[in-house]
Formats: sequence, C-alpha cells, structure tokens
Amino acid sequence: MRRALHPLGTNRLVERLDFLIRSRLWVQTLLAMVLGVAVGVALSPSGGALVAETTASTTAAWLALPGRLFLALIQMVVVPLVLTSIILGIASGGSSDFLRRIGMRIAPYFVSTTFVSVAIGSSLALWLAPGQYIEQAAQETSTALSALSSVPAVAPVPLTENIVNIIPSNPTSAIMEQSMFQVVVLAIFMAVALVSVKPERAKPLLDLCASLQDVSMKVVSWAMVLTPAAVFGLLAQAIVESGVEVLVGMSAYIGTVLLGLLLLLVFYLFVVAILGGRNPFTFLGKIRSVQLLAFSTSSSAAVMPLSMKTAEEELGISKPVSQFVIPLGATVNMDGTALYQIVAAIFLTQVYAIDLTLGQLALLGATTVGASIGSPSTPGVGIVILATIVQGIGVPLEGVALILGVDRILDMARTAVNVSGDLTATVVMERWLTTPSPADKPEQ
Repeated sequence: MRRALHPLGTNRLVERLDFLIRSRLWVQTLLAMVLGVAVGVALSPSGGALVAETTASTTAAWLALPGRLFLALIQMVVVPLVLTSIILGIASGGSSDFLRRIGMRIAPYFVSTTFVSVAIGSSLALWLAPGQYIEQAAQETSTALSALSSVPAVAPVPLTENIVNIIPSNPTSAIMEQSMFQVVVLAIFMAVALVSVKPERAKPLLDLCASLQDVSMKVVSWAMVLTPAAVFGLLAQAIVESGVEVLVGMSAYIGTVLLGLLLLLVFYLFVVAILGGRNPFTFLGKIRSVQLLAFSTSSSAAVMPLSMKTAEEELGISKPVSQFVIPLGATVNMDGTALYQIVAAIFLTQVYAIDLTLGQLALLGATTVGASIGSPSTPGVGIVILATIVQGIGVPLEGVALILGVDRILDMARTAVNVSGDLTATVVMERWLTTPSPADKPEQ
C-alpha cells in the first residue's frame, strides 16, 4: 500500500474557521436571513419605506456590498482550491486504485440522483400544472425584457464537440475562464499522473499544491468573517429586486419548485439512512450551517471550504473522500438545478400552451440532466442554461423573462439542496469505500 505523499494543508488552516462554528455561525446566518428579508420587504416599493425605486435599488446595492465582496474573495481562490483539493485528495489515497474505486461508484451515483431529481420535478410540474395560473404571458413578461438582454442566446453544440471539449486543451484558458468542469478534468489527470510517478519526483509538486491550498484556505477564512453581513445584504437586495408582487403572482410556480426541492431533500435523507447507514436527522443537524450559507450566497463554490470542513469534522468523512467528492460534486452534481430547470421548462410550455409528447418529455428530461452536469457553480447560471433548453421545445426566448424576476429566490433554495446532495454523496462514498465490493477484492 502506497503512503500519502504529503501533509494535508486543509487539516491545519481549516481549523481557523473553528471560532465561527463555536460562535454558532448557523444562528448568526439565520438571524441575518430574517433581517435581510424584513429589510428587503421594507425597501421594496410595496413596502412603503422608500417609494422611489432608484433610491431603494441604490440602498440595496450598498447593503449587498459585503456579500459581493464575499463572493469576489471566494471566486478569486476557487480555481486553485478546486485544483489542489482534487489533486491532494486523490494523491492521499496512495495510488490510482483509489481513483478507480471511487470513480466506479461516484459517476453512476451522481447520474442516478440527477435522474431522480428530474423525475420528481417533471412529475410535480405535470401534476400541479403551475402554468395554468398564469394568463397573458406575453404581457406579464414586458417589465422584465430589459433584464433578459443579459441572457445570451447559446447556439447548439454538436455532441462530438462537447466530448472533445471535456479535455482542457488549453489549461490556461480553462483556468482564466473558470470553466470548472475542465478544471476538474485537469486536476484528475494531474493527480493520476502524480501517483503514477516515483514519490520523490511527485513530492515537490504535491508540496506546492499543499502550500497553495493553505493560502487559498487563508483567504477563505478572511471571507467567512463577512458571512452574516453578506447573508443580510444579498437577501435584502434579492427581495428589493424581485418585489413582493412578483413573488405573489408567481406563487404557484415558486411553490412547485420549492415542493420539489423539499422532496429531493427528503430523498437525500432516505439515501443517508439506507445507503449511508446513518441517522438522517443527525445528518441534517450537522449540515445546517452549510445549507444556510449556500442558501444566502447561491454558490456551491462559495461554500465548498465549509462543506469539506463539515464533512471531515462533523460527519467523520476521510479527507481523500471529502477532498475528491465535494469539489467534483460542486461542479457536476447539480440535482437541485436539474429539478428547477425541468419544472421551469414544463411551466413555460404550459404558459404558452405547447403540448409535449411523451418522447419530447423524455428528451427534455435527458437534455436537462446533461445540461445540469458540469454547469458552473456560480449564482444565476441556471437561468442561462434554461434559456438554452427551452429554445429546443418551442418556447419563445422572451418567456424566460417571466421567471427571471423570481430566479434569485429559487437559485438560493436549489443551491442549498445542491450542497446537501454533495454532502450526502460523501456519506455514501465513505461507506461504500470501506466495504469493498467483490470486484475490488484481489483474485486468489
């Protein structure tokens, strides 16, 4: 058995976040969420505190400044953090056998849970039919068309080109553009190569990765200090921009998505109990800080350091598993996003009276699964992916504007479910890797 080739930097610097946990970060975050919603409602035109819309928007922008600084700090180090976490996570397994064993399990697991999320979303959307409560959709979208101009039209890319694009032929470009799926692939290739060469040759680069990870975690620890203020400001701005009227008018659609996300979370708890062999309520209590932070920031990447810390220290997950599964999951395991996209797509077909055949519905589900895998783990990206999906089923692009006003609220909810799915995956992988299947046993 090959020994780990380096000291794990996460174990040292992630401890500097302990004071946040000891001071009950989740309580501070929850309080900030409540205050943010209250201030957002007061600042919105319907709240009456500030009638002038421009004044309310300017005030909300200043309130959101700590949140924007928080996200900027995280985005500044997210690429080196993903690269080093995956490289060190695989290398700490001691050999390429670890990658083979976890890869044979995590890939089908992620795909299966994504299909489950799409099945839940499509079933609810077809059953509840939230689109029937929206009348005269074209008039409803007129106020949001200016915001829709920021949603780029995406030309369909051939499947062969997508397969080729998996390989980062220009690693510098992938890093500069923060193409997270390509960054993950680059990290996996580098890690497999490092564990395949002589330890003395690999050690300098692994030590460099450990140092880079230490520096990244230090920046993260600075950013975490802003968490309560960031949560307060981002939520207040989201409510001001969305408006209470938009939330009420789209209540059927919002309720369908939130119900689907709740059912998906319940599914995760069953997975934790059955496949992970753990108490689901204990699991839910231990990940609440991560869920609240994910809800407020709308970014799986932003909470990735706290997710790894929670997995290792609260859930008892080994470092190789947490450092491999969580960065990978933040990039490809977007179950909440997939559920949202399928509900939104079916909702828009109902609004525009587009009848989907069974074959079209199946194709829509498969497209949603493929589009959600590898989507960037940054706020607001779901609406861009949705714009691509609905064009293929005959929905006017202007229809996306109908749901643009409430996207921020739903983005926060689906991100919380996404990170819950990543932590669920670590629990399942930890158990599966400690109980090898017959295929893992050496032949006699």
